Amino acid sequence: MPRTVLVTGGSGYFGSILAETALARGDRVRVFDLNPPAAGSDVEYAAGDVRDLGALREACDGVDVVLNNVAQVPLAKDRELFWSVNVTGTANVLLAARDRGVAKVVHTSSSAIFGIPETNPVTEDTPGRPLEAYGRAKLEAEHLCHDAASSGVDVSIVRPRTILGHGRLGIIAVLFEFVAEGAPVYVLGSGDNRYQFVHANDLADAVLRAAEREKPSVYNIGATEFGTMRETLQALVDHAGTGSRVRSLPAAPARLGMKALATVGLAPFAPYHWLLYAESLWFDTAKAQDELGWASEHSNASAVVESYEWFLANRASLGGEHASHHQSPVKLGLLKAMKRLP
Repeated sequence: MPRTVLVTGGSGYFGSILAETALARGDRVRVFDLNPPAAGSDVEYAAGDVRDLGALREACDGVDVVLNNVAQVPLAKDRELFWSVNVTGTANVLLAARDRGVAKVVHTSSSAIFGIPETNPVTEDTPGRPLEAYGRAKLEAEHLCHDAASSGVDVSIVRPRTILGHGRLGIIAVLFEFVAEGAPVYVLGSGDNRYQFVHANDLADAVLRAAEREKPSVYNIGATEFGTMRETLQALVDHAGTGSRVRSLPAAPARLGMKALATVGLAPFAPYHWLLYAESLWFDTAKAQDELGWASEHSNASAVVESYEWFLANRASLGGEHASHHQSPVKLGLLKAMKRLP
């Protein structure tokens, strides 16, 4: 018998992929979002804001599973929204699910909760120690999930590494723009930090598998085939064949420059980017493989190449009035000047 699945944030970048994947697997899907789903989607739409508990309770009527994907991402930079959406919103989702007798909740968290880990790989039991406002809000949301689980709500947490895939833009669009024009792309320092991505389709598969498993749990999700940041970018420029090259910038001055430009609104960076771009962080995904039967189909390289090809195919029509941060290319600001560097 088909389940009725509520996807909060189901019109955003990952939420829309998750909603369509659930639909393709035979679920009845209802999207709860401020903005309607893309034209032509067969999902049901419930308009609302996760900060509105009453609207969430109404949206949870008759629902078997809630997949919580509403988030203010680092590019939003609004600390008040980080808290009110990521924390208060999560609390409301959990309350509404409890009040309406929802059988399962799966909350999408973030690897930002770990900041710069002391050791890698990061496991589900590695303590969180976020370095910036977004990571702190996402960690607090996880604490709420654990509290709800201890009171009887069946809620699991899925933590993804940096998400790639068709339609993924945001800060990634800066990289694609440079590569498409044959401009140099940059790593901080040597670029030998091991950095793991995850394809949105692999993440959606993990979330839906977690939704089928009873009892609360936590799963770290990332590509099982990955390498250093330099290796990932090199795979992209090799594929593109535009003459773009991977170049190194001195890490400490580059961080200071990114922070200074962002502070005055001249570059599209958030603290997450200058703090973590040059650091190693990768997940041990053994638990998801063992308990969920999950496996990643995409490597870092295949995920970034697919994302780039989608960017090229849709470059002329990107963004839109209601697109999320991850669905819109950012404005380059003074970064335009770096395209002309030899």
